[in-house]
Amino acid sequence: MMLETLRRRREDRPQRLKRGVYILPSLFTVGNLFCGYACVVYSTRGDFDTAAVLIGVAMVLDTLDGFFARLTRSSSAFGVELDSLADVVSFGLAPAILAFTWGLWPLRRLGWAAGFIYVAAAAMRLARFNIQTSTVTDKRYFAGMPSPAAASVIASTVYLYPWGLQDPRAAAPALAMVLVPAFLMVSTIRFRSVKAIDVGWRRSYFALFLAAVVLALIASHPRVALVVLSYSYVISAFVVLAYTRLRRHRNPSVIPDPDSPHLNRKTES
Repeated sequence: MMLETLRRRREDRPQRLKRGVYILPSLFTVGNLFCGYACVVYSTRGDFDTAAVLIGVAMVLDTLDGFFARLTRSSSAFGVELDSLADVVSFGLAPAILAFTWGLWPLRRLGWAAGFIYVAAAAMRLARFNIQTSTVTDKRYFAGMPSPAAASVIASTVYLYPWGLQDPRAAAPALAMVLVPAFLMVSTIRFRSVKAIDVGWRRSYFALFLAAVVLALIASHPRVALVVLSYSYVISAFVVLAYTRLRRHRNPSVIPDPDSPHLNRKTES
């Protein structure tokens, strides 16, 4: 009887472990959702420093849930839907509330209208990603700006200047901080996936060295470094677009149109 009980416990142990591994990515997703909710709470309290940092934490958790889902092969339809819903909160609603309470509120109706446009763009960006997942042709690029990157533009700007804007004339330029990322999310402009960037020198661990340099810059000057990284990513898409169009103009028989549908169906982590 005792041997039979021990045998059953050994058989049940892998199943319990499998269930634990299965739920691990969803725990990171719930953490991502919590950070988005907490960002809204701290934004309404006027603690913009903490609210901006919470969006950064949400980005890290959003990356980890996808990483562990692939590592443990525990991806599921439930996890995909939960991740999209959490991203709407953390990278759609939370940045919009943060931007409004930080600097758009002096513009009154124009300010909250701009915030709603951002939320709608983030929701549409994520919905488009969901329906294009099965038609992926090139994992190196995203079609439109990823919602975490768009949220990082707002969060890094607020983190650089956490005192907020009080005058309508000073708040007017802040509209670009919200509306430009919103437009880029629903556009078909190609954004390079950071995970798919090939910097060469693989055997010399050059990519690892670059990551160490970036971490050192963030650790030494976090506010400036995060703004530079966020805005550089936005600018890089336009640089690549201009370069691609220039090459296509010089040699149209070789370089395809970057706006063609088969090139614009990309993936997002």
